[in-house]
Amino acid sequence: PPLSPHPAPSIRPPPADQRGRSPPTRSESSGGRIPAAQRHAEMNLFRLAGDMTHLVSVVVLLLKIHTIKSCAGISLKTQELYALVFAARYLDLFVHFVSLYNTVMKLVFLASSFSIVWYMRKHKIVRRTYDREHDTFRHHFIVLPCLVLALLINERFTFREVMWAFSIYLEAVAILPQLVLLQRTRNIDNLTGQYVFFLGAYRVLYILNWIYRYFTEPHFVHWISWIAGIVQTMLYADFFYYYIIRYCL
Repeated sequence: PPLSPHPAPSIRPPPADQRGRSPPTRSESSGGRIPAAQRHAEMNLFRLAGDMTHLVSVVVLLLKIHTIKSCAGISLKTQELYALVFAARYLDLFVHFVSLYNTVMKLVFLASSFSIVWYMRKHKIVRRTYDREHDTFRHHFIVLPCLVLALLINERFTFREVMWAFSIYLEAVAILPQLVLLQRTRNIDNLTGQYVFFLGAYRVLYILNWIYRYFTEPHFVHWISWIAGIVQTMLYADFFYYYIIRYCL
């Protein structure tokens, strides 16, 4: 067949901006989060340290429960809230594969949070040490406001994105029953203190991770995570003050 009188258009790469990068994607230019499959793709020292610190907090708590057979000083209300946080956040576990590391960490936190709740509710020895008298924070009343807030303020109005926002808001206040319990009893054993300390340290390290990514990644803006993370860290301020006085001074 005769050749077309009009030459085929050339395929050129997208133009780069003044710094040599490709133009931002829709989610970047709108200031939204990166897609779920890429959400945890960036790794740096602060995030790795935060993940490991969070993992250590869980190991410390499981060590206390499994070896000592005691959950004295631990709030069941907080553990139930954390189980709900992870269940809502990791709905994409079998839908989007990011990395083996990411998948393993999700499974570990899901399994450990529900295991802790089971121990405190069902284990015939551990449940006897649970301080029901002082762990009376009405945690159910903070679940609904977090859900309503997620329905109103989210980055995309889809089921998974609303649940993701809900988990972020709920995690920010999930430590409240634990802090109230410690304040009421005024008797913090070493392992319980270490558990709460590592939880707080994990959040501080994640804030450093966000600061690092803000200055090293273009268009890195996650307002929901940032504000909730700052609120959560502020809740630890009183605990850190007394922890430093007791163990460091």
